[in-house]
Order: sequence, then C-alpha cells, then structure tokens
Amino acid sequence: MKQTSVQRLLVLISLLSCTTNQASLTVSPSSSQVFKEESVSLSCEEDDSSAGWTLRRNTSGETRTQCGADWGESAGSSCNITHMVPLDSGVYWCESREGATSNTITITVTGGSVVLQSPVLPVMEGHDVTLTCRTKTPPSNLTADFFKDGSLIRTEPTGHMTIHHVSRSDEGLYKCLSSSDGESPSSWISVTGKPTTTAPPPSAASAPPTSAGSAPPTSAAPPPDSSSYQFVFTLLRHLVVFCPYCISTVLMVSLYRRRPTGNDPPVSMVNAPHTQAEEGLDDEYNDVITAVTTEHHF
Repeated sequence: MKQTSVQRLLVLISLLSCTTNQASLTVSPSSSQVFKEESVSLSCEEDDSSAGWTLRRNTSGETRTQCGADWGESAGSSCNITHMVPLDSGVYWCESREGATSNTITITVTGGSVVLQSPVLPVMEGHDVTLTCRTKTPPSNLTADFFKDGSLIRTEPTGHMTIHHVSRSDEGLYKCLSSSDGESPSSWISVTGKPTTTAPPPSAASAPPTSAGSAPPTSAAPPPDSSSYQFVFTLLRHLVVFCPYCISTVLMVSLYRRRPTGNDPPVSMVNAPHTQAEEGLDDEYNDVITAVTTEHHF
C-alpha cells in the first residue's frame, strides 16, 4: 500500500512538473512538390533544444522511420536529403524523446516535368496565396492552367496564380497543366482560421462627449498578459506538489505530541485522609444509627 502511494505521488509530480515543448517543422525549398534528384532540407524550429527533437516520416514503404538511421543525413534537429526519389514521397514531422510531435508536412517527389509550388503549411484565412507552375526547363513565357478539385479555375500566361483573401472554401486539391510540358501532381491546400484578438480600448477622440460635472470616460483595461497566466499555473503546480508534504508533516507532528509517555506520574490508589468536617458527619451518623437501633429494641 505504501509503495503504491509513493508511485502515485511520483506520477503526479512528473505530470505536474512536465512542460509542454513545441516545435515547428520547416522545409527548404518551401514547396510541397519537388523534382526527382533535387535536394531538400528539413528543420525542427524548437522551443527547447534539450527535448531531443528528431525527424521522422511515413512513406508508402515505411512507417515512423528516423532521419539518419534509415534515410537522410541528420544534423542535430535538421535533416538533409540529397537526390530525392519518388520513394521519398510521404509525411514528415518532428518528434521529441517524450513523444511530442510537431506539425506535419507532405512532400511529393515526381519524375515528371512539372511541379506545382504551393504552401507546405496551412494558409491563414484572409491572406493571399500564390501558386506557381514550375517546369524542369523554365521557358521564357509559361502559360499554365490551374485546377481545383479537378475543375479549371483559370489560365495564367505567366505561370503564377494568386488567390486573394483566402477563405475556407478555397481548401482543396490543386494542380497545374502546361500544354508543352504536361501536368503536375496534386497538392492539398489547407486554410486555418484567424486567431482571436481582443478589441482595442476606445480612444479619446472616439469617446462620446460627457456632460458638465461628470467624470471623464475611462479606457478599457488592457488584456491580461499571458505571462501572468503562466505564473499562476506555476504557482498552483508547486502548491499541489508541496501541499501533501506539508499536510503529512503536520499530521505526524500532531500524532507525535499526543502519544503517551513513560514519565507521566501514576494515578494514586490511596484514599485521601478525611477532613474534620467529614469526621463530624460520621460521628453524627453513628449516633443516629445507635438511637434508632435502641428504639427498635424497646
């Protein structure tokens, strides 16, 4: 029972003391499609270098293989792949020793003549995104057709197409087609929502006029700093960790102080001597008993 309690306490401490480490995977060149024999460099941009981030991938022929051991050349938290081949197509991500993972990036390696350069990370809603139809031997003037989910969007004489103010409806599979070089593979473009922001406090110029004698309007309080939340969380974490120790210590001290000791004087079993008042009462009691007995005999 004691060993089980200790194990539970250790698990609780480990859970409370652990911090959430994060990493972001980036790729250079920043494209989800590359030609065969091209080189690619992947890097884990980490918050904590001591977490031991490594590159892993899933392909059609392997699962969760690590850079340096099975493919690529490892350089710390980065991985370089020279002479990419179609078998290198797959999903790549960063993973720490504790099992935390980063964002994923899908890379497609083609042996064809056309690739579509598109963002490897989700595009934020409201931003612009540019798609480029690239060939192995770039012509001076490339006319390309751009498709989304199999339907033609438009034809661009420069080989570039820009989608302004991206929305959720722009998510889908995109590809491009060159009449002279062929068609590119398809790539999925994701759109993420805008981060929530706090409205700024009203300025003095936009505040309504106040009547005479009334107090001037006060601006809205600024949003709380995220560091305060982190401080409160850290304080609560330490309280939860150390409170069991404090409570157990108080209980042990209390039990120790209440335990019986061998130096306490024993309780005397000898009757206390009678006082004079008590002796007088005894004499009167004896006289009364004697009178009653005498009267009874008569």
